[in-house]
Amino acid sequence: MGQNNQITGEDDYILLKDFKVETEVDEEKGFILCFWVYIFNSNAFPSTILKQVHAETNSSPPLLVLNEKTLMIFPLTCLHNEALGPGNTDFPSEVPKVSAEIEHPQNNWIHVGYEVSSDFVRLYINGEIAGELHLSSLSNDNSMPNGSRKRTLIGITGDSNLQGFIHDAKVLPSTLSIKEQYVKDPPLRLSIDESSISDIEEDNGFWNIVGGKASCRRIFSLDVVLLNTFGQPVNKELEVIASLLYAHNRLPVEKTNDEEPPLLASCDGIEFASCDRPCKLSKGRASFKLKISKLSSKCDNRQFCIKFGVSKLEGYRFLEDFSPSIRCISRNRTPRTSTIIWKKVSAVHPVNGSQPFGLDDSSCEPKHNTVHEAKLSPTSKRVRLGEAKISAVDQHSEECNSLASKQNQVENGFGSRLEARPENFEEMNTSLSDSESAGARDSALKSVSSRGHSVPDVTIFRYCLGGLTDRSLLLKEIATTVSDEEISGFAEQVSLYSGCSHHRHQIKMAKRLIDEGTVAWNLISQNNLQVQWESAVFEIEEQFMKIASCSSRSLTQQDFELLRKIAGCQEYMAQENFEKMWCWLYPVAYTLSSDWVNAMWNSTSPKWIEGFITKEEAELSLQGSRGLQEPGTFILRFPTSRSWPHPDAGNLVVTYVGTDYSLHHKPLSLDNVYSSGVREKNVKVKPLQDMLLEEPELSRLGRIMRRH
Repeated sequence: MGQNNQITGEDDYILLKDFKVETEVDEEKGFILCFWVYIFNSNAFPSTILKQVHAETNSSPPLLVLNEKTLMIFPLTCLHNEALGPGNTDFPSEVPKVSAEIEHPQNNWIHVGYEVSSDFVRLYINGEIAGELHLSSLSNDNSMPNGSRKRTLIGITGDSNLQGFIHDAKVLPSTLSIKEQYVKDPPLRLSIDESSISDIEEDNGFWNIVGGKASCRRIFSLDVVLLNTFGQPVNKELEVIASLLYAHNRLPVEKTNDEEPPLLASCDGIEFASCDRPCKLSKGRASFKLKISKLSSKCDNRQFCIKFGVSKLEGYRFLEDFSPSIRCISRNRTPRTSTIIWKKVSAVHPVNGSQPFGLDDSSCEPKHNTVHEAKLSPTSKRVRLGEAKISAVDQHSEECNSLASKQNQVENGFGSRLEARPENFEEMNTSLSDSESAGARDSALKSVSSRGHSVPDVTIFRYCLGGLTDRSLLLKEIATTVSDEEISGFAEQVSLYSGCSHHRHQIKMAKRLIDEGTVAWNLISQNNLQVQWESAVFEIEEQFMKIASCSSRSLTQQDFELLRKIAGCQEYMAQENFEKMWCWLYPVAYTLSSDWVNAMWNSTSPKWIEGFITKEEAELSLQGSRGLQEPGTFILRFPTSRSWPHPDAGNLVVTYVGTDYSLHHKPLSLDNVYSSGVREKNVKVKPLQDMLLEEPELSRLGRIMRRH
């Protein structure tokens, strides 16, 4: 703990057992006591957080007590007839106290304010009044002594089960405002930025990551951010280190002498042990590109997790964050099972000659559907994959990682498909499978190059290999220097080299997203560094309705609350908060501007898309009083963890109850169904809602249950 001064100050973060403050207070004049508290290990309830020490009576009655989700504070003016000894948790019921319910009391910073006057005591939680006790209600008049009395507030002793930290504790005159103290010096926390996650499949709260030997494991990337408790980035010169642990006991994954390190950091194509390669925070953000050399199957099928912590500050729990449990799988293993029966389609990707990556490394279709063979491009070649000959298809005929979940016949025989894709499978391995596939790539490259583009090849490769933060910075730079035609050429090149056509959509919208976002922020901020959130919502709504081409439906209060959560701000919003929110909202509004989604958004009976909701709210809505609703019940939502330039930003996700009575989440890819090529052919395509209800796994629309 000796490195504490690297954060903000020598005594800014103090262990509960070491906390001690001594001050003279005049109870007639009143005073306030305020502090931040962080509890990270409480196994027995009720647990005393702070005690008050009466030197003249040699007693230590409790001051602040946590009882599961209830925080209780006791008046200093009470004389407790029963002093609590070590281990005694039976608090006298007749002792007056002020209580407040805390939803998540552990592993969170909570600001506690304690206001004392001659007539009352008040409890403040996070700047707001949570409870009040009038001292006139006390039956024992002798319990309120007059004059000045010395009090010593200390943390829990080493015998307690409670562990935690105290930050910015102050005893101040009652003339000052506790709410002002709440916003003055917020503590720090380290957190994984879920919107930055790339090349990780999320499966019902777990991460599936391809690991193992060097020839098979894949890079995945994510960002870690240093924030204050209000979600604002904090610029500190600190280094963050990543380590691999077992999920069930949080112990490090061992490494034998002849093995590779379990967690590797990738830098410029070179692998390093993650413990030897800490990542520096820049403007409150550190970007990681990692690989895992272990497999769960080789470790007794145990799951892993990744711990991120500030280097040289071990033990400060609020400067640590842990990933969800990780199943580390080999490349050829199916990461999860599908409730729909699929069969493989004979098709390869035009770049690498391998099968399109889907649910189990192959493109699949339902067995009951007729497969329409894709039309071959004139330059396509027959390539060999093992012993089977498979036809290479035109890059616009097959999406890189889509699963065909329904194929509807239309009047002229043109096959349209509603596609469902597993979340996070937006990237592909771009290595060539054999020398023959190079011919297909050369042909495709000539086709793209003939259109002309001025973006250097090194920029294209940087985009393909970079994480979401790298891609965002590159697009912001490119969008301000090149024309729309050159951006389109760049989008085609990236789609070709990355093996993922979904990048194309995000790149092409970059210029409009940045330009319209700049205009919107200038209108909102009026050259101020920060603006009140409440004053910004009107302009945000106007911009959203304009982009979404929607004049009949406005955003609700719940929608704005989710937008504020995505922005990471509280009462005030800075430009960085706005940009984070805009990168999520703009792709959503752009999707809603399409005719096939706009009609569903404007529909009121039934309400196909009820608003902006989280994954947790969707899951809660599908759980009835006796468990999950009947199979086939589904809800449409926009994933809150997918922001531009993520390939899935703005895509719709279907959350539904499967026939196995478990919840499933599948993003929809509707490019083939509602593409410009289909519109040019004047092909009649069924409305999206009809196509959804024709899916064998979907039968009825669910209703949203909001959390209040």
